[in-house]
Amino acid sequence: MLYRIRKKAPVSTTALPAGFSEKSVVGSDEVGNGSYFGPMVVCAVYAKKEQLPQLKALGVKDSKMLTDPEIRKMAPKIKELVPYQLLTVTPSKYNEIQPKYNTVRMKVALHNQAIRLLLQKIAPETPDAILIDQFTSEKNYRTYLKSEQAAVTEKLYFATKGEQYHLAVAAASILCRTVFLDELEAASKEIGMRLPSGAHTAADQVAAKLLQQGGIALLSKYAKLHFANTEKAQKLAKL
Repeated sequence: MLYRIRKKAPVSTTALPAGFSEKSVVGSDEVGNGSYFGPMVVCAVYAKKEQLPQLKALGVKDSKMLTDPEIRKMAPKIKELVPYQLLTVTPSKYNEIQPKYNTVRMKVALHNQAIRLLLQKIAPETPDAILIDQFTSEKNYRTYLKSEQAAVTEKLYFATKGEQYHLAVAAASILCRTVFLDELEAASKEIGMRLPSGAHTAADQVAAKLLQQGGIALLSKYAKLHFANTEKAQKLAKL
């Protein structure tokens, strides 16, 4: 199955310096935001310019061009090569946070935390730049960033489809996707039925079965409840 990135709202891309793709960069991305089932996963990767040829040799590239098996095979090799920081928000935790944090604010907090923790890991070394796979305008990102106690504010750049501009973002996307797939697979085994990725009709049908089995308490362990799928599933389950 080919991995498809969820379409994001069009936002302006920060002008990147000349030769950006060859610089030493921290890149961050997230996966799972558009899927009803499964966690939200954020990852930051630091790829030094000297490591870029090795990442290319591994086959790291725009993840839309990779299959899930290729992504999962590549992830351990990326982890051996470059420093990274992964953060996973389970559906239960997501549902706990979501009423207080809208999705954009939650992603800003997670990207900032992943980047901050990675910068601590690589200190005293510092990257030439930090590239965030853009999910909101820079102005909006920085507005939410003011709410964070330990905000990373310098050397920030934003680009939609950031994996096309630097391999650090491509590597981060691959690591995110691997964790998301592993978590979704583990949850499917735990509940005894396949939990689909995405937010389509199949998700409604599975959610309805979970509601019939254990009500909203059971569904909240596996799904992001604020999605419209919940209401659709309740209708299907006749609850």
